[in-house]
Amino acid sequence: MLILISPAKTLDFDSKPVTNQSSMPQFTNEAKQLITQLRNYAVQDIAQLMKLSDKLASLNVARYESWQAQHTPENARQAILAFKGDVYTGLDAQSLSDSDFTFAQQHLRILSGLYGVLKPLD
Repeated sequence: MLILISPAKTLDFDSKPVTNQSSMPQFTNEAKQLITQLRNYAVQDIAQLMKLSDKLASLNVARYESWQAQHTPENARQAILAFKGDVYTGLDAQSLSDSDFTFAQQHLRILSGLYGVLKPLD
């Protein structure tokens, strides 16, 4: 069985990851193409296109500018640890064991506007 959850608008790249396990998103090349296009848009364009507040659109534009195709522990975070919405608060991923992460990797998928579908450790 696979469980599918939505992403969250809030991201956390500051707290220390609780696992070193990671995987690579399946559609990184497509994400790179999308980022190339999105970098051509102004904040107002992103706000209108995605129906976002100016503040959130501005944050996304900054994220597009700093995005790198080569994912490293310094510039990326596992999806299950990066998202910080209500669903992720309920998951309490910071408390998961290595075996819990392995189980989640096999049974959980996260939708992403940039990457399509992510595994938790992508």
